[in-house]
Amino acid sequence: MPEKPPLERLRLDKWLWAARLYKTRAQAAEEAGLGRISVNGQPAKPARELKPGDLLTLRQGPVLRELQVLGLSAVRGPAPVAQALYAETPQSVAAREAAAARRRMGVEPADTLAHGRPTKRDRRQIADWQRWSVSLDEGPSRS
Repeated sequence: MPEKPPLERLRLDKWLWAARLYKTRAQAAEEAGLGRISVNGQPAKPARELKPGDLLTLRQGPVLRELQVLGLSAVRGPAPVAQALYAETPQSVAAREAAAARRRMGVEPADTLAHGRPTKRDRRQIADWQRWSVSLDEGPSRS
């Protein structure tokens, strides 16, 4: 069986899926369609053709990643093979590690409880405040 010649160009959404940057090709196409992926500084549509040497900028959650395309593959293989298709720029690696450190050093989860449902103690304080607060407009009732 003759070997296939190496790919020279490949659709962006297909490459993102094969490189395991997105779980499905539909997710990759949606991200590109929303303008969250650029190729060589230009916003890219899912059908944009990639070639080795292109520089991709994509957002995965809160992290902005810059990747250099090293190879093309139309099939989704194991993770080590997929990781060989690209190289992340040193600036991108540093920014990703800094973002991870900020997330680890982030706010205490208990500090955000003030935004959720009130606790029993909070409800009691609210009830006490409402019971003893009187508006100046109301005044005593005269019946």
